[in-house]
Amino acid sequence: MTLSTRTQAPADLFSPAYYQDPHTTLARLREDSPVHEFRFPAGDVRTWLVTRYDDVRTVLSDPRYSAEAATWANDEFRAAGLVAAEGTILGRGISVVDPPYHTRLRRRAMGAFTTRQVERWRTTVGQHVERVLADCALRETFDVMDDYAGEVSAGVLGEILGMRIERHRELVSALNEAFPSDPALMHKVPGAFGRICEYAAELVAEKRTRPADDLTSALLRDDDDGRLTEDELTGLVAAVIMGGSDTVRGFIGNAVLSLLDHPAQADLLRSEPGLAEPAVEELLRYDGALSTALFRVTTEEIELSGTVLPVGAPVIVGLLAANRDPRRFDRPDVLDLRREGPRHVGFGHGLHNCLGAALARLEGAIAIPALFARFPELVLNAPRDSVRYIDNWAIRRLVALPVAASPKAAARAAQEA
Repeated sequence: MTLSTRTQAPADLFSPAYYQDPHTTLARLREDSPVHEFRFPAGDVRTWLVTRYDDVRTVLSDPRYSAEAATWANDEFRAAGLVAAEGTILGRGISVVDPPYHTRLRRRAMGAFTTRQVERWRTTVGQHVERVLADCALRETFDVMDDYAGEVSAGVLGEILGMRIERHRELVSALNEAFPSDPALMHKVPGAFGRICEYAAELVAEKRTRPADDLTSALLRDDDDGRLTEDELTGLVAAVIMGGSDTVRGFIGNAVLSLLDHPAQADLLRSEPGLAEPAVEELLRYDGALSTALFRVTTEEIELSGTVLPVGAPVIVGLLAANRDPRRFDRPDVLDLRREGPRHVGFGHGLHNCLGAALARLEGAIAIPALFARFPELVLNAPRDSVRYIDNWAIRRLVALPVAASPKAAARAAQEA
């Protein structure tokens, strides 16, 4: 039985129980309180969560909902330390600024993420996937999160950016600390963003002296006219690191678990290789790696679906919630790799749609089918109810996902334990 179909009472938002099954709570809110006022746990700040698909797209495309919390947020939000990356280079990064400044940064960044460039990375992704699969085959039992998804995403990001692979785990740790829900962990936020920016600065400096055939060097070459400052270039690299370090890992893990929960769909993916790309879209819709987008803040009083939001109100859009809205998707709690119809918002929407979405899609379309093709009898190697998600309000990621290459491999491992 999948998490989404368990019969249980809705959990409080951003509580330990909620992180294990957000879908039950989000379904209730979509029906009863689609623009839901609550107290954000970190700082006990008055906040609104938006859960319906159309409303989510509205918030992400209407300029009256600003990404610049540093400019528009109310005093309560600021005092709680919730302005993302405040005091660091990322405080004016591409994810948290509005046009026209955002337009300038986005245009420069997207020059490195063209369809042609992403296709060049197809070979890189395929090579890393094959290498990691060979390692997993030698073990027969392994953790998808660390031994497969983590290795693939770290290897691909490292090669594409030209970064040293040993820093990856440190960066993942920093990302988790940058978006806490626990008030007791808020003191770690500045340091977490600082570590990400510090490594990005080191990488930019290294590539200035020793350029190579990688994305960081390309960003530097494309800016030979000096239209971006050193901080802006560093911020772009930091944004790519943030977008690629844990999101792809989380998505691959969620997708593998979803397919293990739905063996008929896994068989379909094995038998029809042409389904790889549409399967990625459905898996992103069904249980993507981003639970929410970053905070938006109202620049004026706005009415949204009957709720009046005051000026400076912090608003969170629920991407998981929108992607299972029955007003937009037929049978939204059903995983259907042949699904056609409306586009999901798993990577966000509008100006701040995920910068590395094309690369993430490419990694998913190669890594997920390859795992199930290599191990046609792949099984979960732990009780289903022992599989847990991290406690994080913005990122949907499994702590671990132990699997075995086959039921026989699982039995051998149990005997040896």
